[in-house]
Amino acid sequence: MPLARSLSITSLSGLEEWDEEFDLEDAVLFEIAWEVANKVGGIYTVIQTKARLTVEEWGENYFLVGPYVESNVRTQVELIEPTNPALKRAIDKMNSSGCKVYFGRWLIEGSPYVVLIDVAFTAWNLDNWKKELWNNFSIGVPWFDREANDAVLFGFLTAWLLGEYAAQCEEPPHILAHFHEWLAGLGLALCRQRQLPVATIFTTHATLLGRYLCAGSVDFYNNLAGFNLDKEAGDRQIYHRYCLERTAARCAHVFTTVSQITAVEAEHLLKRKPDIITPNGLNVKKFSAMHEFQNLHAQSKNRIQEFIRGHFYGHLDFNLDKCLFLFIAGRYEFSNKGADIFLEALARLNYLLRVNHSDVTVVAFFIMPARTNNFNVETLKGQAVRKQLWDTAHTVKERFGKKLYESLLVGQLPDVSKMLDKDDFTMMKRAIFATQRQCQPPICTHNMLEDSNDPILTCIRRIGLFNSSADRVKVIFHPEFLSSTSPLLPMDYEEFVRGCHLGVFPSYYEPWGYTPAECTVMGIPSISTNLSGFGCFMEEHIADPSAYGIYILDRRYRGVDESCNQLTSYLFQFCQQSRRARIIQRNRTERLSDLLDWRYLGRYYISARHMALAKAFPDTYFYQPHDSETAQGFRYPRPASVPPSPSLSRHSSPRHSEAEEEDDRYDEDAEAEKDRLNIRQPFTLPSKKGPALPYTLPGVNGEKNGATSVKN
Repeated sequence: MPLARSLSITSLSGLEEWDEEFDLEDAVLFEIAWEVANKVGGIYTVIQTKARLTVEEWGENYFLVGPYVESNVRTQVELIEPTNPALKRAIDKMNSSGCKVYFGRWLIEGSPYVVLIDVAFTAWNLDNWKKELWNNFSIGVPWFDREANDAVLFGFLTAWLLGEYAAQCEEPPHILAHFHEWLAGLGLALCRQRQLPVATIFTTHATLLGRYLCAGSVDFYNNLAGFNLDKEAGDRQIYHRYCLERTAARCAHVFTTVSQITAVEAEHLLKRKPDIITPNGLNVKKFSAMHEFQNLHAQSKNRIQEFIRGHFYGHLDFNLDKCLFLFIAGRYEFSNKGADIFLEALARLNYLLRVNHSDVTVVAFFIMPARTNNFNVETLKGQAVRKQLWDTAHTVKERFGKKLYESLLVGQLPDVSKMLDKDDFTMMKRAIFATQRQCQPPICTHNMLEDSNDPILTCIRRIGLFNSSADRVKVIFHPEFLSSTSPLLPMDYEEFVRGCHLGVFPSYYEPWGYTPAECTVMGIPSISTNLSGFGCFMEEHIADPSAYGIYILDRRYRGVDESCNQLTSYLFQFCQQSRRARIIQRNRTERLSDLLDWRYLGRYYISARHMALAKAFPDTYFYQPHDSETAQGFRYPRPASVPPSPSLSRHSSPRHSEAEEEDDRYDEDAEAEKDRLNIRQPFTLPSKKGPALPYTLPGVNGEKNGATSVKN
């Protein structure tokens, strides 16, 4: 079905400034999520990266609310006394009533205030609150669902906190509460049921039922209107969770989600169309030198190459300078994340590279955490052998250098035959013999607990990619998150991504997609799909995404085999690019980072907050909704040095002709200047506390697209 335009899909450069300042002096914002100072998934990244700009807008009146987790608080939070008198009285009142509520600063960029609630400490009241939940909402939560029990406790405690804060305020407060995901959603429903003076926003980053349905290999997007929702949720034993999520979405003053594709999903599964789309952004750090990120890519690539030298010792029969590093990363959801189609495409790519006698070797990394018990001994041995070879070469080099120095010192040219003695040759021969290997390089770097049933390993056995010498595609499965302290691959995730050539994320279910967004910000091309929020967002804003290193795979209107062929084509096309073409493409990819900066995307959160305040307090705030019919999306034009796409395809890629005169058409400075003009420089709005906001606010003047919100 076609996707209708919404506020998030309009031109970022076309959003006008508010014509009057929005007064937040007597308003307070509480942002509530289970992942506040508690890393579980992508919502943690959203809140953490957005905090600085929200603090600049709301100043001392911005509070994050999350669960108290001792291990996280020790390393991430500085506990202090509450600075807001009303909030201090509210916390003291709750603590005296049998709760444990903590206040502090989250030690991240922006240093926002956090209110952390010890959920386990109030478990004594769980049965009473479950009874109240049933009486008021007819939602029953089974005793064995620990996550749902935590959601009940957290919901009642956050509603208690907001109600207590409202009661402790000397004047009628204007409270705005923004709830993320179903784990925090019950607090929103209780605020509405108790008629608290709170404007509410509910953001779903991915619907519960959608994630479960897609994991079950159903034709999800083509059957959205045909699902029996209650039955599907009941069959998966998540009916109570689904009811909590749906109740929060229906009760909120403003309902938002992160992408247009998820908006369509939410409209069918939660029975409410989102009021506004709030895309996820990142804090983009620009380099003073234009090509500094290219240098970082080279440095990180060298570190990955060192790992490859050890992993493939004894079988290092390929040229590392003509080796491309591809990767997929994220939660281990084999089908949802597209690992299945990626593996199948790699098998087909391997065939194409072999029959075309390509000298390019592809190493594909799968970074997905799974159940393991330790590192693979053979993998650790490979790194030890590599280090031993390095030490041997270094020792021989020092001896050679010393003899060379002494020979030159006495004014004689060295006798090369005498520079290396018998001991040196013996040492080198022993090092060479140590590199002999009777088995193939390992696929998995760890010992899997369920090796025979693991989806990735099972698929690899079926397609026959065993890292043999004849294969031009090698596969490495790293079932653990990357860490700079790892004895195997000592790199953090950001450094690893910078060293790769292409990120591959052919997800079937991806409400937004932070992994391709992070690739874009770091100047690394990526493959996404038209079923991911990121892919849809980029297709809307870029005339020819693949020219900028954003390949959009069609998984909505094509079958699995067709999509796999398209992915194989993208991969083979990427392998045929020259080194210069890849450098040009990385430059273009990095310039797209402005599109993903919170300085621009943060305005949609601001618009959602203004909308909620106007709905909850109509006597104080006024909001004029935008006219979606007048929305005009903006698209990055195709770079001048890239030829038009074929008539049957919307996609093209940087030209990789061998002719030098065609390469000379590319002018990096000219292209960069044109791209900078595509996004208007941010408008600075004076904020209540701290520096000016480095982005514009959406609004309308006359008949222009946007929305206006002013205080009466």
